[in-house]
Amino acid sequence: MTGRSFLFLQGLATPFFVRLGDALAADGHAVHRANFCAGDRLFWRRPNATDVAGRAEEWPATLAALAARHGVTDMVMFGDCRPRHEAAIAFARGAGITPWVFEEAYLRPGYLTLEPWGVNGFSRLPREPARIRAMAAGLPPAAPEALSAGSFFRRASDDVLYSAANLLLARRFPHWRTHRQWNPFHEYAGWALRGVLRPARSKAAWRRLARLRAGTGPVFVLPLQLEGDYQLRRHSGFPNLEAAIAEIVRSFAAHAPRDALLAVKGHPLDNGLTDWGRVTLRHAAAGGVADRVLWLPELPFGPVLAPAAGIVTVNSTAGLQAISQGKPTIALGRAIYDMPGLTFQGGLDAFWTGAAPPDLVLADALRRVLAAHCLIRGGFFSEAGIAEGVANAVARLEAARALRAAAE
Repeated sequence: MTGRSFLFLQGLATPFFVRLGDALAADGHAVHRANFCAGDRLFWRRPNATDVAGRAEEWPATLAALAARHGVTDMVMFGDCRPRHEAAIAFARGAGITPWVFEEAYLRPGYLTLEPWGVNGFSRLPREPARIRAMAAGLPPAAPEALSAGSFFRRASDDVLYSAANLLLARRFPHWRTHRQWNPFHEYAGWALRGVLRPARSKAAWRRLARLRAGTGPVFVLPLQLEGDYQLRRHSGFPNLEAAIAEIVRSFAAHAPRDALLAVKGHPLDNGLTDWGRVTLRHAAAGGVADRVLWLPELPFGPVLAPAAGIVTVNSTAGLQAISQGKPTIALGRAIYDMPGLTFQGGLDAFWTGAAPPDLVLADALRRVLAAHCLIRGGFFSEAGIAEGVANAVARLEAARALRAAAE
């Protein structure tokens, strides 16, 4: 189906968006791009791009002009909480334009999130178990997650290229400000130090995991999220990650069984600029449970999840993985899987002694619905993943418009 006009906004530092633009153009659609920084230009090697070098407050007027000039029917972006993207979605509501939002997937690796209007806490997916069950009727099982998310080296090197372009051509975009909380080169320094320390930290974490497995009391797991994650910043009541850690450790100290252990797992993509192990153990000491809280950096989630009697998370996708394996789970922020039957609804203090396993039939229904309505197969950081993701994104975008036209 042809005749649509797509305006691409920001994506990740990957050729995924430009390949998607090529594919949509090959199908007869008009494809345009708004570049907000030099890194955007670097990863968009095709025509019909407009450099948006004005101030942030000028963006809505600039967008309105672009939309009118090009007859925009759809916008494509990664993430719905970047300031320019929030403004674009607000504009779309009154302009008859559909915004399509990509994100890291609810099920991963092997999937990408692609939803209209918003993702995560802004997703339009219902949160009522009865509606999820009804939507799942007749849907095939969700394909299993893949074994690999692609090359980490490629992801890191493309990000460095993106940031270097922004630094070298900063004068071309004088008002650009990144949505990230840190200077990217500070993050790279943190990553380098983390790489040096990883072998020793991993060895120590495996020793702690052995102690955890040998314990006789229940084991609870807190998988940390990234400090800069919009899931934490926009879809929870916590002002930052430390506040979440402090509240969870406080509740564990006061209400968990006295023989219980709390394993706090580091995020695999944390930049290392904050020593979350030190932060965690400081709060554990203040609560009198330093001997019952274990810091586990540099470990995969599977071995940590296996002995768990319960999972505590703000709203990490790790919670969905835990639910699928029958682990009692509580979500302290807004999460797409936070609903009766899947997560504990009685509050954190009661969770440590009152949590029950999730309804695995409902968990399977949610997986089916996510795979059919919110996700596509593919990846951002490998050639095979990009090719698969682009093909599936085109199919999803064109099918959605065709269904809407038929309904009208």
